Amino acid sequence: MSRAEQPSRRTVLAAAVAAAVTASAGPAAADTEISMTTDTDAVDPARAVPARTVDNRAWASYDDWRGGTARGTRAVAGSRPGLVIAKPAGTADYKDPHTGTTAPWEYGTWTSPVHRLAVPATEAIVSWNARTPAGTWIQAELKGTYTDGTSSPWYVMGRWAAGDQDIRRTSVDDQSDGKSTVWTDTLAVDDPATGLRLASCRLRLTLYRKPGTKATPTVWRLGTMGSDVPDRFTVPASAPGLAKELVVPRYSQEIHKGQYPEYDNGGEAWCSPTSSQMIVEYWGGRLTPKQLAWVDPSFADPQVCHAARFTYDHQYAGCGNWPFNAAYAATFKDLQAVVTRLGSLTDLETLIAAGIPAITSQSFLKEELTGAGYGTAGHLMTVIGFTASGDVIANDPASASNQAVRRVYRRREWENIWLRTKRYNASGKVVSGTGGVCYLYFPARPTAAQRKALTAVGVRV
Repeated sequence: MSRAEQPSRRTVLAAAVAAAVTASAGPAAADTEISMTTDTDAVDPARAVPARTVDNRAWASYDDWRGGTARGTRAVAGSRPGLVIAKPAGTADYKDPHTGTTAPWEYGTWTSPVHRLAVPATEAIVSWNARTPAGTWIQAELKGTYTDGTSSPWYVMGRWAAGDQDIRRTSVDDQSDGKSTVWTDTLAVDDPATGLRLASCRLRLTLYRKPGTKATPTVWRLGTMGSDVPDRFTVPASAPGLAKELVVPRYSQEIHKGQYPEYDNGGEAWCSPTSSQMIVEYWGGRLTPKQLAWVDPSFADPQVCHAARFTYDHQYAGCGNWPFNAAYAATFKDLQAVVTRLGSLTDLETLIAAGIPAITSQSFLKEELTGAGYGTAGHLMTVIGFTASGDVIANDPASASNQAVRRVYRRREWENIWLRTKRYNASGKVVSGTGGVCYLYFPARPTAAQRKALTAVGVRV
């Protein structure tokens, strides 16, 4: 996203939610038993943080896929179990809003069992890992049950294909039932201050293919992350516990300024795909010359241009859709990916110790992060390690060159700008923060140490 301290589209959407309720309420809600305040010193942040704020549930095993309700789909076994089209349940027309083209598609569906959230949630984010050969695509939906016993409609959380020749990859706007709203990739309760939460949810996949063909998408992983992160301007400080640095490729988004402006105005806004490409390549993912043949040969690091094109959300008009970045990473051989929230830098240290870097989302004023040299309403960077004193080592794509990408940021400053849910922007207005959002990319068959680390931070593998 843009380095400038100006509203990103995601920030504008979040602000719209906040404006609809009280000044202290927002998509990431406070525990209703805790007094709200905009005074950063009036509430002890340690007391404002419940023991658990995030619930992750994923369907990825053969038994998982067999456990749902299938119409025209079937589970496939093997080293990486998944879901495919069997005998299609029917044919439906889809009019692509971004091309105007209407075409028929055969389809099959799979609906998960009801998942009761261990953390009644103010927000939910769905992510998936899939392969979509030419002539195929998928749609992911979520239906929630609220704590008042009523239910939401089926919300579309993404229409996705790895390529962009059959449909345009897209989120869906204007989805709301008066109790919750979908903001690009996030379902948020409209007024958390009332105490309303999502108590449970079901997910539904629809797999599409061109009629009369044998092609099929394969979905390997489908998950939802529900969360109820309290409203907070500051978070508790964690104690340093690890000194380690991972060797992760370094790519600058800034050297791509002006390149392919049809994808979110070019490299200035490509922090998310640039970060994704760094970690994909850390795990050995490589693009072939054939895949990169469309990129102007005079451009450096063509793989970053490729990542921007193939994470681009045509409705959001940007490359920062969180699940679309995770889905892009999972198209590389033997990688899987999730979108989640973490609770502290201790969680990141646990992952780094096991060799797993993370992509984090944060927003801040220039003076809030020493050495950054910029302020931002939303920015992604890659955490690759910690110094002996506990400071954060990050590959920050908002750097003038690849050589300048590695940065060291002060631990306390960095932890706060990442984990808070409320902040003041350059105009002094209270706006939202991401509350610890991160992307995690890791092997399809993690080692015992990696599995232990992921489990420790709440990610099922």
